[in-house]
Amino acid sequence: MKPLDTFLSKLARVAPRSAAKRAGTAVSVDIAATIDQALASAGLIARPDAGSVVASMARGVSLDRHFKNAAGARAYTLYIPPGLDATVCAPLVVMLHGCTQNSADFAAGTRMNVLADKFGVRVAYPDQTSRENAGSCWNWFRSEDQRRDSGEPSILAGIVADIAANVSVDPKRVYVAGLSAGAAMAVILGRTYPDVFAGVGAHSGLPFAAATDMAGAFAAMQGRGVAAANPAATRTVAQVRGARTIPTIVFHGDADRTVNVSNGRAIVEDTVHAPGSEAALKVRSVQSEVAGRSYTRETHTDPTGTALVEFWRVHGAGHTWSGGDAAGSHVDTGGPDASAEMLRFFLEHAKA
Repeated sequence: MKPLDTFLSKLARVAPRSAAKRAGTAVSVDIAATIDQALASAGLIARPDAGSVVASMARGVSLDRHFKNAAGARAYTLYIPPGLDATVCAPLVVMLHGCTQNSADFAAGTRMNVLADKFGVRVAYPDQTSRENAGSCWNWFRSEDQRRDSGEPSILAGIVADIAANVSVDPKRVYVAGLSAGAAMAVILGRTYPDVFAGVGAHSGLPFAAATDMAGAFAAMQGRGVAAANPAATRTVAQVRGARTIPTIVFHGDADRTVNVSNGRAIVEDTVHAPGSEAALKVRSVQSEVAGRSYTRETHTDPTGTALVEFWRVHGAGHTWSGGDAAGSHVDTGGPDASAEMLRFFLEHAKA
């Protein structure tokens, strides 16, 4: 049996077991409390504190791995927080860097490993190569990379299966997030592998199948209209068993001159109206300010009050990761903490 098939076969029979989470000071009390509640409701039980986040980070492990299938090969780094040995069943977050970045840069800028230490999740950072794309961008704009069992989506889904073959991953709680081209690829993964990913985080990205060639990609990025969806990709999605609305959280700066904010709106609209989407979602919008930047947060909730889609429009922000760390590139140190909010949103959702 193929690794991906083996992983998918666990969906109906693997129940969450306890996962470690650490106390620390890197996230706000409100976000931490919300994540704590999400962990508790999922049966992911807290363990006694073993020290500060800074101290625990020194004991975390980053493993350099390599995955290959018929579509190609990619290296990736798997970050394992302290206390999460291979037998501990835990959520997995896949983080896809943007153009000109790599996995180490993206990990530094998003601080997702700090959150992983605190809340007991593993984090995978696949690396795109300059050989596959001159700017080290994920090839979200190519038709062959917008289909299930094809191109980069198959490689990235295969990385999830490769990880699950070596450590205990909760198959109901696998998530993917990205920046820019990485965000566009994260959206593609949510649409083509809804049986693998329980949620999507898109920061400064583009909607599914927004372009099918380079010229169309530049047009879409500038907000000059979104190309018609790739028909082959759409048919593939329709054939995925269990296709559903993928819970999605979107961040986008409204002063982004690289990828126009209209693309963030398009991701939201595509998700709300995707095949199998929930009907009659209630929309609520609030405005606030944090760390020197104002923002508008729009939530789309189902009748139970669960937010299936969130859109964070960060006012005055450019093509940068909101609330990031200056140790990485393409970050805005002000504004809401996109990493913490994405993880909070993710842990509120699990596949049935």
